[in-house]
Amino acid sequence: MNELKNPNALVSPPTRRQLIGGVAVAFGGLALGSTEVWARIVEEISRAEESIHQEPVFKSSRKRVYEALTDTKQFNKVTELSGAMQSGMPLGTAPTEISREVGGAFSLFGGYIVGRHIELVPNERIVQAWRVANWDPGMYSVAKFQLTEQGSGTKIVFDHTGFPKGDGEHLAAGWKANYWEPLEKFLG
Repeated sequence: MNELKNPNALVSPPTRRQLIGGVAVAFGGLALGSTEVWARIVEEISRAEESIHQEPVFKSSRKRVYEALTDTKQFNKVTELSGAMQSGMPLGTAPTEISREVGGAFSLFGGYIVGRHIELVPNERIVQAWRVANWDPGMYSVAKFQLTEQGSGTKIVFDHTGFPKGDGEHLAAGWKANYWEPLEKFLG
């Protein structure tokens, strides 16, 4: 009779085994639901992105190579030796401008190449948000220049990712003709 007046007296607390079983079932249900989410996420990941990896070597110190890539006056001389300038390719008229600060902007080849420095570690690394001026607004790629000693010279371990699909061959040829070859001439 006492049990009828107190409904909680009829319900006994769950055993440890029941509790663990209930938690396992709950997590199992979450896991099954999240596999659908993971499947949708995996479908959104592109496995066909192009990237460029090049390793040019220069007969100059890391300091000299870093300065040539980050100093406005020096890089302007590199630009003048580039394939783009030698070919008479119609470029913009903007002067070469390179900020020496992280977050600072750069404008190269008459404004045809623009971007911002993401990371600058003197004589070691340059990482840039890099774009061609005629790409869709807001479209930036990432260009990373890692400077390593190579005997008495410097090797740039260069990686370029995130550019529009189909531009890889053109950009790879452009890095060679407009950066590495004229930089080698400039550093002499």
